Amino acid sequence: MESFICERCGNRDPRYIGFKNGKPYCRRCISFQGESVSYEKPLPKRAPLNLHYGLSQDQARLSEKIVSNFKNGIDTLVYAVCGAGKTEISYAVISYAISQGMTVGFALPRRDVVVELFYRLKESFPENKVVAVFGQHTSVLKGDIIILTTHQLFRYPNYFDLLVMDEIDAFPFKDNPVLIAMYRRAMRGSCVLMSATPSENVIQEFKKPDHEILELRTRFHHQEIPLPQTKIMPSFLQPLFVVAKLLHYKKEGKCCFVFTPSIEECEMLYRFVSCFVKGGSFVHSKKENRQETIGIFKKKGYFYLITTSVLERGVTFKNLQVMVTHADRESIYSSSALIQIAGRVGRKSDAPGGDVIFLGEVESKAMKDAHDEIQFCNTFL
Repeated sequence: MESFICERCGNRDPRYIGFKNGKPYCRRCISFQGESVSYEKPLPKRAPLNLHYGLSQDQARLSEKIVSNFKNGIDTLVYAVCGAGKTEISYAVISYAISQGMTVGFALPRRDVVVELFYRLKESFPENKVVAVFGQHTSVLKGDIIILTTHQLFRYPNYFDLLVMDEIDAFPFKDNPVLIAMYRRAMRGSCVLMSATPSENVIQEFKKPDHEILELRTRFHHQEIPLPQTKIMPSFLQPLFVVAKLLHYKKEGKCCFVFTPSIEECEMLYRFVSCFVKGGSFVHSKKENRQETIGIFKKKGYFYLITTSVLERGVTFKNLQVMVTHADRESIYSSSALIQIAGRVGRKSDAPGGDVIFLGEVESKAMKDAHDEIQFCNTFL
């Protein structure tokens, strides 16, 4: 049993090895079932970009360097602040790979962000076939650009000449040995990993030969990232603070996310707040129609959403304000999570400011670290 190594995820731990008809099998990745795709070299294609805006000087510099690294077989980590425009920075290398007849994948941990990115890339690459692969959406597995959740990488063994991965620090990909093994198994060429808050392990990995870290500490519009404000108060007063702030934002015509640590607290806070402030809703991972709810918010049908971490990443709204209840609960809100939440605010060039408010009974180390990191990034302007 000690000599058994799973071909799919590399597992050799006997605790996750079972036997059927006398033959060993891996229990760690047994849930990854479904059709896999064989590699076939595609024909070179045109991949012209349809962008309604130009890249900033810093974005263009990083974009050119990523293409150069890819041509030379160098894996790249883009370590860039929230709102730096990481996705747009990757467009040039995607276009180049398609033009050279290469397979291209763009992987993210969360289904909601895959759906969001699918529509963005369809618009940006109008002449190319862009497909999304996630959950029950697996009928089409091949395209010029395959956008997929990290869970779906198991379908693509030794497949991607270029694999772009965003939000590598996010659940469920972060520190997941099976998903990490799937990512490495799917890559036949080079990768471009992107994060605003990469782990120390990832940073150390990209200090090896044939790897490079590219840093971008400013947003594309070269305005300061809004600094979080810390408000110390008992837990029972936080819902009242939220109500007062939402009424204020409603008068100013601004929208708001209110983050909560759990699904139960999300629904409980919404029931309370909705008694005093109309025009909102709530979302969390178990809410079946959450995409519909987010769509109504985008169309300004709601001006506030009570939410869990499902809206921590991958969304951009003009004039968005953010409040985090129980922000001192470090088991939920690490400094990385708080930085990502704060990064939802001020992402538009014509609305670069906004409120980021951390509510807690005390100021946790994570709250202070998030504040200090954002303040440090603002010194690069």
